[in-house]
Amino acid sequence: VGYMMPQEYYEMIKGVKDNVKGINNVDISTHCHNDLGLAVANSLAAVLAGATQVECSINGIGERAGNAALEEIVMALDTRRDYYGSGTNVNTTEIFRTSELLSSIIGQEISPTKPIVGANVFAHESGIHQHGVLMEKSTYEIMTPQSVGVKQSTNLVLGKHSGKHAFRAKLEDLGYDFDEVKLEDLFGKFKELADKKKNIYEDD
Repeated sequence: VGYMMPQEYYEMIKGVKDNVKGINNVDISTHCHNDLGLAVANSLAAVLAGATQVECSINGIGERAGNAALEEIVMALDTRRDYYGSGTNVNTTEIFRTSELLSSIIGQEISPTKPIVGANVFAHESGIHQHGVLMEKSTYEIMTPQSVGVKQSTNLVLGKHSGKHAFRAKLEDLGYDFDEVKLEDLFGKFKELADKKKNIYEDD
């Protein structure tokens, strides 16, 4: 019922691993519910303790608050292989497409802030984030969009928190190149428009 904390779950699995004769010939499987938002954390704690199988579901769908989300577990193990010392044979480039397919079948939209597959995961609006990502993607992106099957690259969302670096990058993407004086003038107009509407689109 999603009641255990990760440390408690770790200790339970570790206790089984350390004390059951012949356990090395058996798969230890986890099945975690997300009532307290800990299904993925508990599953990963179990992997650290020696679990060899994780029962999970795409987008974390399941009873009540749902189950452990497959995409989050797979990418945590993939991204932090150095920490967990294990991984999966899942083709990660199919994750996004599979998540979208499930969403369309069951008629349940994916939250934009859903880890791994949400629309905002690879989007950056604040100026400092945009500047960091433009200079070095790994500053704020611990995985690439392509690694989970998202075709487009990093999405710089232009809005009132955007800085001049992102504004210049967007203009260059659109084929425009202005000197600093003109750029400063246009950036001022962009900021005025950004105060009137949340997101600025290419047509703007």
